[in-house]
Amino acid sequence: MKQTYIRHGFGSVRPYVYGQLDTIALIREAFDALELERLAGPTGFHIEAQIGDSMIVLEAAEPPPPGGSPSSIYVYVPDVDSSFAKALKLGAVEISRPEQKPYQERAAGVKDRYGNTWWLATYTGLVSDDEGAR
Repeated sequence: MKQTYIRHGFGSVRPYVYGQLDTIALIREAFDALELERLAGPTGFHIEAQIGDSMIVLEAAEPPPPGGSPSSIYVYVPDVDSSFAKALKLGAVEISRPEQKPYQERAAGVKDRYGNTWWLATYTGLVSDDEGAR
Protein backbone atom coordinates (compact mmCIF):
# COMPACT_ATOMS: atom_id res chain seq x y z
CA MET A 1 0.00 0.00 0.00
CA LYS A 2 1.44 3.38 -1.02
CA GLN A 3 1.93 5.89 1.77
CA THR A 4 1.54 9.57 0.94
CA TYR A 5 3.99 10.68 3.64
CA ILE A 6 6.83 8.55 2.17
CA ARG A 7 8.80 9.75 -0.85
CA HIS A 8 7.87 7.51 -3.83
CA GLY A 9 5.19 5.87 -1.67
CA PHE A 10 7.10 2.99 -0.07
CA GLY A 11 10.23 2.06 1.85
CA SER A 12 9.95 3.52 5.35
CA VAL A 13 13.58 2.66 6.16
CA ARG A 14 16.24 3.37 3.55
CA PRO A 15 20.00 3.02 3.56
CA TYR A 16 21.67 6.34 2.78
CA VAL A 17 24.84 5.48 0.90
CA TYR A 18 27.73 7.59 -0.30
CA GLY A 19 29.86 6.71 -3.28
CA GLN A 20 31.63 7.74 -6.40
CA LEU A 21 29.95 8.12 -9.77
CA ASP A 22 30.61 4.48 -10.70
CA THR A 23 28.45 3.39 -7.74
CA ILE A 24 25.44 4.40 -9.86
CA ALA A 25 26.28 1.77 -12.49
CA LEU A 26 26.98 -0.82 -9.80
CA ILE A 27 23.54 -0.58 -8.20
CA ARG A 28 21.75 -0.25 -11.53
CA GLU A 29 23.50 -3.07 -13.41
CA ALA A 30 24.55 -5.55 -10.72
CA PHE A 31 21.49 -5.21 -8.45
CA ASP A 32 18.86 -4.26 -11.08
CA ALA A 33 18.11 -0.96 -9.36
CA LEU A 34 15.46 1.21 -10.93
CA GLU A 35 16.19 4.93 -10.60
CA LEU A 36 13.08 6.77 -9.48
CA GLU A 37 14.75 10.14 -9.03
CA ARG A 38 18.04 11.77 -9.99
CA LEU A 39 18.92 15.29 -8.91
CA ALA A 40 22.13 16.88 -10.18
CA GLY A 41 24.48 18.61 -7.76
CA PRO A 42 27.70 20.53 -8.35
CA THR A 43 29.88 17.40 -8.64
CA GLY A 44 27.45 14.48 -8.78
CA PHE A 45 23.97 13.21 -8.10
CA HIS A 46 21.41 12.47 -5.41
CA ILE A 47 19.63 9.30 -6.52
CA GLU A 48 16.65 7.47 -5.10
CA ALA A 49 16.44 3.96 -6.48
CA GLN A 50 14.35 0.86 -5.99
CA ILE A 51 16.03 -2.52 -5.58
CA GLY A 52 13.36 -5.21 -5.46
CA ASP A 53 10.79 -4.04 -2.90
CA SER A 54 13.23 -1.68 -1.14
CA MET A 55 14.61 1.80 -1.62
CA ILE A 56 18.15 3.16 -1.40
CA VAL A 57 19.33 6.75 -1.34
CA LEU A 58 22.69 7.35 -3.01
CA GLU A 59 24.89 10.43 -2.93
CA ALA A 60 27.42 9.85 -5.73
CA ALA A 61 30.03 12.39 -6.76
CA GLU A 62 33.59 12.93 -7.96
CA PRO A 63 35.22 13.61 -5.61
CA PRO A 64 33.01 11.73 -3.13
CA PRO A 65 30.66 13.86 -1.01
CA PRO A 66 32.37 15.33 2.06
CA GLY A 67 31.35 13.93 5.42
CA GLY A 68 30.21 10.59 4.03
CA SER A 69 31.53 7.28 5.23
CA PRO A 70 31.46 3.79 3.73
CA SER A 71 28.48 1.58 4.55
CA SER A 72 27.68 -2.10 4.64
CA ILE A 73 24.53 -3.05 2.73
CA TYR A 74 22.79 -6.45 2.52
CA VAL A 75 21.00 -6.94 -0.81
CA TYR A 76 18.81 -9.87 -1.80
CA VAL A 77 19.17 -10.62 -5.50
CA PRO A 78 17.60 -13.33 -7.69
CA ASP A 79 21.00 -14.81 -8.66
CA VAL A 80 24.01 -14.20 -6.41
CA ASP A 81 26.50 -15.61 -8.90
CA SER A 82 25.31 -13.33 -11.70
CA SER A 83 25.17 -10.20 -9.52
CA PHE A 84 28.61 -11.00 -8.09
CA ALA A 85 30.11 -11.40 -11.58
CA LYS A 86 28.50 -8.16 -12.79
CA ALA A 87 29.78 -6.27 -9.74
CA LEU A 88 33.34 -7.47 -10.37
CA LYS A 89 33.12 -6.43 -14.05
CA LEU A 90 31.99 -3.00 -12.87
CA GLY A 91 35.11 -2.58 -10.71
CA ALA A 92 34.02 -3.94 -7.33
CA VAL A 93 36.57 -6.00 -5.42
CA GLU A 94 35.84 -9.49 -4.14
CA ILE A 95 35.41 -9.91 -0.39
CA SER A 96 33.92 -13.38 -0.46
CA ARG A 97 33.02 -15.62 -3.37
CA PRO A 98 29.47 -16.95 -3.73
CA GLU A 99 28.90 -19.92 -1.45
CA GLN A 100 26.07 -21.76 0.23
CA LYS A 101 25.63 -20.64 3.85
CA PRO A 102 24.23 -22.75 6.72
CA TYR A 103 21.28 -20.33 7.09
CA GLN A 104 19.76 -21.32 3.71
CA GLU A 105 21.24 -18.53 1.63
CA ARG A 106 23.78 -18.41 -1.15
CA ALA A 107 25.83 -15.32 -0.40
CA ALA A 108 28.85 -13.31 -1.51
CA GLY A 109 30.46 -9.96 -0.78
CA VAL A 110 32.06 -7.16 -2.79
CA LYS A 111 33.49 -3.75 -2.01
CA ASP A 112 33.02 -0.77 -4.30
CA ARG A 113 35.67 1.86 -5.05
CA TYR A 114 34.37 4.14 -2.29
CA GLY A 115 34.68 1.39 0.31
CA ASN A 116 31.03 0.34 0.67
CA THR A 117 30.60 -3.36 1.35
CA TRP A 118 27.75 -4.99 -0.54
CA TRP A 119 26.63 -8.36 0.85
CA LEU A 120 24.64 -10.22 -1.81
CA ALA A 121 22.30 -13.06 -0.96
CA THR A 122 19.67 -15.33 -2.44
CA TYR A 123 17.45 -17.30 -0.09
CA THR A 124 17.66 -20.97 -1.06
CA GLY A 125 15.40 -22.54 1.58
CA LEU A 126 11.86 -23.54 1.03
CA VAL A 127 9.19 -21.07 2.08
CA SER A 128 6.44 -22.73 4.09
CA ASP A 129 2.79 -21.77 3.64
CA ASP A 130 2.96 -19.96 7.00
CA GLU A 131 5.97 -17.86 5.93
CA GLY A 132 4.47 -17.06 2.54
CA ALA A 133 1.34 -15.68 4.22
CA ARG A 134 3.29 -13.13 6.26
